Amino acid sequence: MIRSLLTIRRHNGRMLSLLLVLTLMTALLPAAAFAADRGAWAPNVSYAVKDTVTYSGVTYQAIQAHTSLVGWEPPHVPALWDQIEGGGGGDTTAPSVPANLTATGVTSSSVSLSWSTSTDNVGVTGYVIYRGSSPVLTVSGTTATVSGLAASTSYVFSVAAKDAAGNTSAASTQVTATTSPSDGGGGGGDVPDHTLTGYWQNFVNGATNLRLRDVPDEYDIIVLSFADMDTSRPGAVTFNVDSSLSSALGGYTNADLISDIKAKQAKGKKVIISIGGERGNIDLSTASPNVSNFVESMSGVISQFGLDGLDVDLEHGMNVPNLTSAIRQIQQRVGSDFVLTMAPQTIDMQSENTTYMQLYKNLKDITTVINVQYYNSGCMLGRDGKCYPQGNVDFLTALSDLTLQWVSPSQLGIGVPATSNAAGGGYVDPSVVNNALGCLATGSGCGSYKPVAKYPDLRGAMTWSVNWDATSGYRLAKTVKPYLERMP
Repeated sequence: MIRSLLTIRRHNGRMLSLLLVLTLMTALLPAAAFAADRGAWAPNVSYAVKDTVTYSGVTYQAIQAHTSLVGWEPPHVPALWDQIEGGGGGDTTAPSVPANLTATGVTSSSVSLSWSTSTDNVGVTGYVIYRGSSPVLTVSGTTATVSGLAASTSYVFSVAAKDAAGNTSAASTQVTATTSPSDGGGGGGDVPDHTLTGYWQNFVNGATNLRLRDVPDEYDIIVLSFADMDTSRPGAVTFNVDSSLSSALGGYTNADLISDIKAKQAKGKKVIISIGGERGNIDLSTASPNVSNFVESMSGVISQFGLDGLDVDLEHGMNVPNLTSAIRQIQQRVGSDFVLTMAPQTIDMQSENTTYMQLYKNLKDITTVINVQYYNSGCMLGRDGKCYPQGNVDFLTALSDLTLQWVSPSQLGIGVPATSNAAGGGYVDPSVVNNALGCLATGSGCGSYKPVAKYPDLRGAMTWSVNWDATSGYRLAKTVKPYLERMP
């Protein structure tokens, strides 16, 4: 066979070359034409750039490669999906005008609204909220929280419905709401108004191995990372000092950790435990026995180690109703000083309809702070609809400003890696963190992005991790905490 091909090539090389090119082109055509058509969108699927999917009758194209998760549906994460022009059909009929607009709650800096569902000949895809005559927020459900408002001030709101083809209804009847003079928001007892949160690593990975007693006092909330799944009981967790860490520290025990926790608390610090992380997850798929096992086991860990609360760092999806129920039950056991923090990834806060936002809405009254992980991320959309690359002040401010449409400023923190080795991307110098805090709180220190409002009660900052911060002599803590103390 080889000899025959060589003979053909010797006597008719040009014909063979042409034949090979035509064969390769023919073989590649089906893949080029059909490989990007992925059918209906689904979670837990790896999508490549330019893949197309359908969702609720609308066609979208992937603009960043990713593996989908529940809560990352195309309309909710425009940083990943772009609606294809014409993908919604030739519809020209606008939805009906939203009715029964009501102000359901106010704080010193936000107003919550609700209204009745609009109808459309094809389907309503979202609602535009207006403050006065200016659009300030777009949501897909029939509730919204407009943040960044001044205390003791009256505002006028209305809402309009839109469909996939871009048709928009007339605005609803207006409603007037007045913000309160002060905002009590969130749990956590005597946590400072502007906090610095740091994760303490209960494992060995190249960062400095630390006893908890060695965590510097600049950290207000210390998060033990992480509780482990109990493989013998669905939904349950366990926690003990990691054996490798214990050995590296010359025999650090549970009793030593408990003693160190008490010493930190005596200084006014809060020590809590995290579930999840990059590789961890908790199975709360059923109320019984999973939720019951989680509540009993986590309550046991909190009691054993004398902890102040819980951190949610689930990066692989969650059952929102069951997790809400579980946290409520644990909070009732711990009491009113229960500290609840969350650490969503950047993409988890691109819309008010993601699973993390659903969890926050359910637990807003007991949430101490949401520290968004502004790292290990691709290009993400800011409040102005522009895509910002990670690792600069504009990324931190534009994406925080986006989230502040839905999260109270007193419950939002900026999460950053302590050093360039602590994450795959997104590191910024601690001075840039201060710039972002100042930009959001006072309007100073901004880059090219200017927030739509000032948020003087912004909660603070978080870092992964205290151990990585130790490798730089705690440069982040010693730079950011003094700035937080000077904030209004």
